[in-house]
Amino acid sequence: MNKKEKQAGRSIWRYRGRKFIIGFNVWTAICLGMILLIMVNCLAGRYYRRWDITSRGYYRLSDKTKGMLAGLDCELDIVSFFAGTHELHDDIKYLLREYEYESRNLEKLGLNVVIVDPVRDFAAAREAAEKYGVNNANVVVFQSGGRRKYLGEDDIDDYKNSLIGKRSDKRRYLFRGEQAFSSAIQTITQIARPVVYVLSNHGERAIDDYSKGTGYSRISKVMTRDGITVKKLDLVGKNSIPDDCSALVVAGPQKELAQSELAILTNYLEHNGRVFFLLDAGFQTGLESLLAKWSVMLEMDVVVDPQYTRTGRELVVTEYGDHPITRNLMGVMTTFFMPRSVMPLPGKTSTGAVPSDKPRVVPLVLSSGKGWAEKELNQSAVFDAGIDQAGPVPVAVAVERGPLGGINVEINPTRIVVVGDSDFVSNGGLEEAGGGNECLFMSALNWLIERETLMAIAPKPPGELRMDMNARQIRIVFAVISFGGPAMLALLGIAVLLFRRR
Repeated sequence: MNKKEKQAGRSIWRYRGRKFIIGFNVWTAICLGMILLIMVNCLAGRYYRRWDITSRGYYRLSDKTKGMLAGLDCELDIVSFFAGTHELHDDIKYLLREYEYESRNLEKLGLNVVIVDPVRDFAAAREAAEKYGVNNANVVVFQSGGRRKYLGEDDIDDYKNSLIGKRSDKRRYLFRGEQAFSSAIQTITQIARPVVYVLSNHGERAIDDYSKGTGYSRISKVMTRDGITVKKLDLVGKNSIPDDCSALVVAGPQKELAQSELAILTNYLEHNGRVFFLLDAGFQTGLESLLAKWSVMLEMDVVVDPQYTRTGRELVVTEYGDHPITRNLMGVMTTFFMPRSVMPLPGKTSTGAVPSDKPRVVPLVLSSGKGWAEKELNQSAVFDAGIDQAGPVPVAVAVERGPLGGINVEINPTRIVVVGDSDFVSNGGLEEAGGGNECLFMSALNWLIERETLMAIAPKPPGELRMDMNARQIRIVFAVISFGGPAMLALLGIAVLLFRRR
C-alpha cells in the first residue's frame, strides 16, 4: 500500500470518526432534551399556576367560593355522572377542575373530584354508582361525612322555551354551576340547615303555588336547592315566631295583619329577628307603622323610570347602593313590576357612623335620576313637580340594628330587608327577568341568615353563537359552501396555469 492509499484510508477513518461523534452528540442532545422535557412536565404536573385570560371568566370561581373552600376542614368527594355527549358535560368538568385547582394547597380540605362517563366507562360508572347510591345518569354527587347531595341538570342549568315560527325551541340561558355546587358543599358540610318561614293567611305568595303569575314555587325550589328548609307559617293562634326560624319572609300580603300578629312581629324584631318584607304597591297591610319604627317609610305610589323600561309597567334597574347584599351585583340587571318606593325616613340614611342601638338604613336598589315615584296612581305616569318624588328613588332597603361590624360580641343584630315588589321573584317574574332577580333575592336572604359565603354568586349566561335562518337563507348558504369553494379553487388553478405558461 503506497503513501497516497494510506492517507486516503486515514481520511476515511477520520471522516467516519467525526460522523460518529456528530451523530453521538446529536442523539445525546435529543435524549437529554427528552429527559429534560419529561422532568419539566412532571414538575409542571405537580407545581403549576393557571391564569384565566378569557374576557367572560365563565369558569372562574368567585371570591365567596374560594373563601368557603378555605374554611372547610373535612374530606369531600364530588363525582360527576354526566354522559360525555350531554351538553353540560364539559361545563361541569371544567368547573369541577377549578374547584380541584383552588383546593390543591388547602391542607384541611381533602377534595376528591371524579369525572365518570356512564356511557363510555360502564364498569367504573357501575362501581361508583353503587358506592354513591346513584340510580340515574346525569347527576353530580357531593359527599362528606356520610351526608350526600345530588344535583341534576335542572339544578345546574336553566332553560327557556321560545317559539321560532311554528317550532318550539328550548335553549340554555343561565348556567348556575358555581352557585349550585357551592350551595351543595355548604349544605353537606354545615351542621344544621337554616329554616326560613313564609307568612301565609293574608293573601301572600304561596311556596306551593305553581301558577306563573302569583306562585312562589320556583323561588322556593331555589331556596331548598341552596340548603334552606322552607316552611309556611300561620300566626293565627300563636304567641311567637318559632324558635328554629332563621328568617321570616312576608311576601305580598293583600290584607291587613291583625294587631296580635303585628305584636308578634314587633317582639320578634326587638329580639334580633330577621325579616324579609316584599310589599306591593296599592295595599295597606298594617306593616307601615311597624316599619316606620325601623326608619323605613312606605308610600302609596309606584316608581316609574322611562329611561329603563319596555312596556312602562316594569322598572329595570342597574344602579345599586353600597351594601354587602349588592356589592357583587354591579352590572347585573334586575327587573321590578310596578314597585312602590321604599325610602329611609328623612335623616335616617346611613351615610356615616350610627350608634349600635339605632337602625342603620341603606338603600339597596334605586331608579335612575330620570325616574320618579308617581303619587297619583289613577292617572298616567307624568312627573308632577311638588307632588311626585324625583329620582333616584329607592325601591329596596336593608336595615340593621345591633353590634357594629368588627365588635366581637355574642349578640346578633336585627336585620330587615324591605322590597317594594313581590312580583319580581314570582314564577313569571323570574322567567321574564332572568338571573338578576333571583340573585338579588338570594343575596338578601343569605345576608339575613348570615350566609355571606353564598351571597351574589351569580349564574352566567352560556356563550352561544346562534344563527336563526329561514329556508331561503339556508339555501343560499348551502350553495355558497357547496359551489363557491370549489369554484374559487378552480379559478385559482386556472390563474396559476396561465401564469406558468407566460
